[in-house]
Amino acid sequence: MTHPQRAIASAAVAAALAVAAVLPLSAATRPPKLAYEISRLPNGLTVILLEDHSTPIVHLQLYYHVGSKNERPGRTGFAHLFEHLMFKGSQNVDPEAHTSFISSVGGQSNAFTTDDETVFWETVPAQYLPLVLWLEADRMATLRIDAETFATEREVVKEERRMRVDNQPFGRLNEIIYDQTFTTHPYKHQTIGSMADLDAASVDDVRDFYRTFYVPSNATLTLVGDFDRAEATRLIERYLGRVPKADRAVPRDIPAEPPQAREKRATLYEAWPLPAVVVAYHITHDGDPDSYPLHIASKVLSDGQSSRIYRALVYEDRLAVAAYGEANLIEDPNLFYAVAVVAPGRKPEAVAEALIAEFDRLRAAPISARELQRAKNQFARDYILSRESIQQKALHLSHAAVIHDDITTADGEFDIFQNMTADQVQRVARTYFRPENRTVLTILPSAGAAASQGRQ
Repeated sequence: MTHPQRAIASAAVAAALAVAAVLPLSAATRPPKLAYEISRLPNGLTVILLEDHSTPIVHLQLYYHVGSKNERPGRTGFAHLFEHLMFKGSQNVDPEAHTSFISSVGGQSNAFTTDDETVFWETVPAQYLPLVLWLEADRMATLRIDAETFATEREVVKEERRMRVDNQPFGRLNEIIYDQTFTTHPYKHQTIGSMADLDAASVDDVRDFYRTFYVPSNATLTLVGDFDRAEATRLIERYLGRVPKADRAVPRDIPAEPPQAREKRATLYEAWPLPAVVVAYHITHDGDPDSYPLHIASKVLSDGQSSRIYRALVYEDRLAVAAYGEANLIEDPNLFYAVAVVAPGRKPEAVAEALIAEFDRLRAAPISARELQRAKNQFARDYILSRESIQQKALHLSHAAVIHDDITTADGEFDIFQNMTADQVQRVARTYFRPENRTVLTILPSAGAAASQGRQ
């Protein structure tokens, strides 16, 4: 193909994509609903089953409703540390043997921790379902926690913090944002925790954390894949149904963040190569009716290089070398924030006002029909692609059941987004993007701090 032909073809593709971006989605685009079954064992364990016979594998997900927001003051990083300890042996399984068992049968396993949850999972050939059920039941009931293992894993987590946070350019950004914007709620600290708190933790603290949160009544087992429902139910009852019931209720005494009454502005210094500016607003929680138009607002304002913030600050005005943001909608009320890395020669104050102007613009006028349809198309794409694998289906179901406390949202959210209007998006912008609900942070390279001190 010659160069002119390539140019014509590229133009044709671009035109087709532009047309597709504003075309409405047909009803046929909607993915089929998930044919799940949900129940609860006598010991309190919630069980979600979804048969999927497309491939001869099963995916097990054990979702503990505990994350970094459940940590006590002075013990940050505990939930993540405990995720590591769950692989360090039980009454019947040696340290690291859990992972070895899974890999030896051709399976995969891992875990992750967030502010709100800790999730363990395995994907194995279907005939090994009894193995993974037994392994999860064994460590739920008989985890072995000794001082030597605890000390070793604490050092592993500290090294992970060094690699992911302390030794990365802009690695402490999220830590700074949440420390500055929250006063009371434990979202103020990050899941990775602080070095001081990790050093202060004791093995007795860990054992109490296990007894409090790693109990059947605080767990949801989601099983998706090639199994017979009746046989899987029998196996779950045989293995996990025998785990003793907790002798106390799981504490849910999370302090609420008080409403912000006036705008906050702060200037801080970090050892970064360029200044960064953050504009943040407190917003509602995941699953709240306002959360859905906030998702749309996030796509319009800050999702990718075609978003309003990126176009305005990076492409058009060249105030920033990078700009992004998100509506962090999780279990408790959180933040909608935008970040811009200031371009050399530009003033941070101008960048801050440009970010605020994009939020104010969304408050002042409804988004265009094209922007709304583009956001809906993006959501439909993400929604469909995120249900392709049995692991992703399990995540949808677990999240809906635990974080929303309403499993029907695993299917229902698609229609909510497709029926969204521009007026709804403007309404939530007016509700949350108010000056008194705003925090503006300017983070300057630490060399600036020294220079400033020298002038005093």
